[in-house]
Amino acid sequence: MVQETHESEHWEKVLWKQHTYPDNYVPRKLFLASLQTNPNYRPYTYWPLVILSCSITQHLAVTFIFLAVFVRLKEGTLDPRSLVCVSVLCFFAGYLSWTVLGRTDNDANNYSNHLKTLKPSIMMFLVLMSLSPVLRTLTAATSSDSIWALSAVLFILNALLADYTATGSKGTHEGLSSVLSMNAAVSASVVLASRLTTDVSVFALMLFSIQAFALFPMLRHRLQSCPIFWWSAITLVLSTLAVSLVSDLSSTVMWLYITILLFITLIAPGILIWAQRYKNVIRGPWDVAIPKVN
Repeated sequence: MVQETHESEHWEKVLWKQHTYPDNYVPRKLFLASLQTNPNYRPYTYWPLVILSCSITQHLAVTFIFLAVFVRLKEGTLDPRSLVCVSVLCFFAGYLSWTVLGRTDNDANNYSNHLKTLKPSIMMFLVLMSLSPVLRTLTAATSSDSIWALSAVLFILNALLADYTATGSKGTHEGLSSVLSMNAAVSASVVLASRLTTDVSVFALMLFSIQAFALFPMLRHRLQSCPIFWWSAITLVLSTLAVSLVSDLSSTVMWLYITILLFITLIAPGILIWAQRYKNVIRGPWDVAIPKVN
């Protein structure tokens, strides 16, 4: 005991000195001295979590809006030309919002930047227009049941892999998961568009799909830098629009969507806060050593 006390007084947790005890030796009095419980722990609060969950709510709202638009195009109750006009107006409104939110005092060559954005947009518009006849007959030999199942799986993957993190106006999101999420949604849109009867309907649906699943997620990341009032207002508008569009088609789907909406936005943050009490991460001298390089 006297020897251990003497060693503990001169003991250092270093490997570059010669010692009479093993490298993994720790004095009994100091064994639990560096014990840490839940290091870097930051407790969550309810309303900030609700605000953060709005990005998921918006994504699901856009998905249900797209499905409602598809059903209306398939049933012939929606004019595809009207959808094209709405999509073009939404594109210019979104681009204007993107430009305003990303504007800084040091920005230069704005005119050339607008041209760089306009040219790919026109090319995408023409490519979709030319490919519409091909997409309409793409899955002609496939049964509709297989199409519904495949599109459902792809939309679920889109929701699971989407990037919901918040960034500033200069943040970029080009991770693998976000790219896979966009590809899954566009693929689902392609197989659904193949069930439509006219080329104009296919073109309108695909144009709306590109804006909903490729352009809007990028705009959503930039919109998260807006004040909380506007961020909440956008979420409320999209959710209300989705509920109103789905309610005319199926009351069951409407209540299912409302349940999912309330659970994700209001109930899930409360469950996460409740589960924090069971967080118990213990660190101590038995962990793998982390080298500290000056």
